[in-house]
Amino acid sequence: QVQLVESGGGLVQAGGSLRLSCAASKSLSSIYAMGWYRQAPGKQRELVATIAIGGNTNYADSVKGRFAISRDNAKNTVYLQMNSLEPEDTAVYYCNAKLAPVGPLEYWGKGTTVTVSS
Repeated sequence: QVQLVESGGGLVQAGGSLRLSCAASKSLSSIYAMGWYRQAPGKQRELVATIAIGGNTNYADSVKGRFAISRDNAKNTVYLQMNSLEPEDTAVYYCNAKLAPVGPLEYWGKGTTVTVSS
């Protein structure tokens, strides 16, 4: 089992930046992929960015060029640097850990709220 704790959310003006952190209770070297997802009010949860064990990253088109996912294996922590924030980025951001490419071994954090004012 993996516990994930997100932090770093808050209120920011459009054009501003935030960095989200996700601390995992398990070594990142044993986790197949870590990711950030978000859910805006009235919308389904959607992928924001992922980083695989080999370092490959994947981003939603809506955040490419503005967001960057990274990890610090020594701290078992994954980050999401968010720049040029837009009101449309307002959502609860969730950290996700997949222990395998497929299957049920998937864990979620409780989320951190990001609010971008116009």
